[in-house]
Amino acid sequence: MANKPVSLLLASHPGPTLVVTVVAAGLGVGLGYPPARLALLAFAILLGQLSIGWSNDWLDAARDRSVNRADKPAARGDIPVTVVRASAFVALAAAVLVTAPLGWAALAAHALAIAGGWAYNLGLKRTAVSFVPFAVSFGILPAIATLGQAEPAWPAPWVLSAGALLGVAAHITNVLPDLADDARTGIRGMPHRLGARSSGILAFCCLAVATGLVALGPGFPVRPLLVAGLVIGLAAAIAGIALVLRRSPTRLLMQLIMTCAIVDVAMLALAGQSITV
Repeated sequence: MANKPVSLLLASHPGPTLVVTVVAAGLGVGLGYPPARLALLAFAILLGQLSIGWSNDWLDAARDRSVNRADKPAARGDIPVTVVRASAFVALAAAVLVTAPLGWAALAAHALAIAGGWAYNLGLKRTAVSFVPFAVSFGILPAIATLGQAEPAWPAPWVLSAGALLGVAAHITNVLPDLADDARTGIRGMPHRLGARSSGILAFCCLAVATGLVALGPGFPVRPLLVAGLVIGLAAAIAGIALVLRRSPTRLLMQLIMTCAIVDVAMLALAGQSITV
């Protein structure tokens, strides 16, 4: 049995939490954030993601326990559900406080992103529109960075669209390995209704379109670095579809999506593309 601090960390969904934080920090680097402001942005996003992760494990503890989820510390009894719940609310309040110095517009965008994650955990995961919170939260993520600048600006529409598509892809690939467990506990989100194969193909089509938007959205001429990123993204999409068609879904699918999200942000930051209107 892991000790409580480690169990609490594991209950936060550390993989996705870290990736989203890195993506936000990458956006800040691309926008030319000074170090102190960049650290503030990254810490605010980290806190928001921790609140979403902990709220998920708190709200799903009983359901996870009923299907013997060995990867869930609260369900295993490694850490009290009350501790996870309290941590979720503390992180939520801290996220708001830390984001506030970035300006009211960035705060509003971050509040919307966090609300999307909490709405999913509180029940939207059970509905046909389970993808909407992910589309909203990932779609608005670039706006937190662009609106948090000393001179706030809205991100370009293609940036918002790419983020939303990555969010849908992340949602589907996160759910696919758990379809059977979810079915036993009454969860019927969009991927459950479409089925593993159809929703998996949809996820990687979303990834391909999102990568295309990042590479081609800024317009022509297309820089070599963006072409390289486009090739990587399309290759990952093809590989993902092949995996969906050939074997049962695993966490590898989600890892492909998250890796490509980091690649997309790196493309923008390193190529010096403007993501604002």
